[in-house]
Amino acid sequence: MRAAQGSAMSSKPRKRSRPAPDDAVPDGSVPDENRADCPFTINVVSEPERSEKDGGPKSKKRKQDKPAEDSNKKVLTQNAVFHPEGKFKSGQSMKLVYNVDPRKQWLDMTRYNSFVLNGVKYYTEDFVYVANEATMERQNSLPAGASKVAKKADYWVARILEVRASDEHHVYARVYWMYWPEELPLGTLDGKKQISGRQPYHGQHELIASNHMDIINVVSVVMGVNVKQWIESNDDDIQESLYWRQAFNCRTSELSSVALVCHCRTPANPDKTLVGCSNKTCEEWLHIECLLDDVLTRVYDRLGTDTPHKPEKPVIKQEAKDDVIKEKPKEGTNGDLPYRLLSPDEGEDRKSPIVANSEVKDQVLVKQRDDESSKATETPTPAPQNSSDKSSKFGLAKRGRRKKSSKKPWEGLFEATLKMNEGPTVWEITDLREGIEGGEKKWTEQAYCLVCSTVIE
Repeated sequence: MRAAQGSAMSSKPRKRSRPAPDDAVPDGSVPDENRADCPFTINVVSEPERSEKDGGPKSKKRKQDKPAEDSNKKVLTQNAVFHPEGKFKSGQSMKLVYNVDPRKQWLDMTRYNSFVLNGVKYYTEDFVYVANEATMERQNSLPAGASKVAKKADYWVARILEVRASDEHHVYARVYWMYWPEELPLGTLDGKKQISGRQPYHGQHELIASNHMDIINVVSVVMGVNVKQWIESNDDDIQESLYWRQAFNCRTSELSSVALVCHCRTPANPDKTLVGCSNKTCEEWLHIECLLDDVLTRVYDRLGTDTPHKPEKPVIKQEAKDDVIKEKPKEGTNGDLPYRLLSPDEGEDRKSPIVANSEVKDQVLVKQRDDESSKATETPTPAPQNSSDKSSKFGLAKRGRRKKSSKKPWEGLFEATLKMNEGPTVWEITDLREGIEGGEKKWTEQAYCLVCSTVIE
């Protein structure tokens, strides 16, 4: 078995077995005649004993009274080697205080900076693939004659912290394990939630750094692997190989936080597309799935299941002949108009109703006769029909910011494709409904930022 981390670590996620081939080779083939033997186990200590921390007179006295060999029982410390960009909610450090059992045998061995296995040199701080039971079970289940090359996902990934050896046949490495997201144990704290296993934001090649420590026989190492840290604040950092951004603290069963994006405030999956808002005061990253749901929900709200989509025509306002004033009334008279135009410097009452006609800039509308004005009828200004109009855009954005529902009424009725490289960013909508006549089957809709409501250029 992989070395258990000791009874002092009750929050340990699970015990990993530690089988390994006796002659693992870098090409991925895993013989199983023997298993790597490792006599060492790690015991994590919650904190050093009081006598070792205080260093007071009583501690010195007790130390003098103890046999000389007891001084070797001083706990060991491993400083944090993973520094995630996010934070732990509890504020706990990933630093570990631990003991090795058998301690004397471990400390008596010579410490090295590297080791050579099958002609390949491995250094401390390197990441390596490590064979395990899953690797061997897969090899044993393959039919005769099948390729004996294991999948990389069958391996464990570890970071080498320390190498010690007594001779060439007894070489051991103290390691920190990297977790595949599927290995996150039940009860893992992810912010305020308790989770287990892979989450929607975990990418295909994503690992979780941890302070789960073990000592392994180096013959279980299969090959080296490149693992890099993904700094999410670097927008240009694209992940094409194994990477980590979160860390798992085994002492608290807690994941470090990850950056939240979009109006839904959830993390980004690096394997999926994010769309950036073009507004310089916003520049929020948006999930393409959220944008898709927003635009298709707007289309469904407008067309439903049976209304055809017809192209919008520009609204042309025509003035009636009766609305044209041919002759200005004489000064001091009201003529036939229920209102008269008053320049801003006339009169003391400046509290006037809002002017509906945008062409009247330096004048205000003042009511003259209540009896006649009550008979006057006004033609309301039509609502803007162009989707680029600001008031229309506000309505669409407001609808897009509503609470996200798990139901998607548009499914099977409409679909959309985001067009980003052919001029302005737009959605190409396809109407999948059958039997709808008199309308278009394909058209475009503008894309709106779900945070600031502006059009995405």
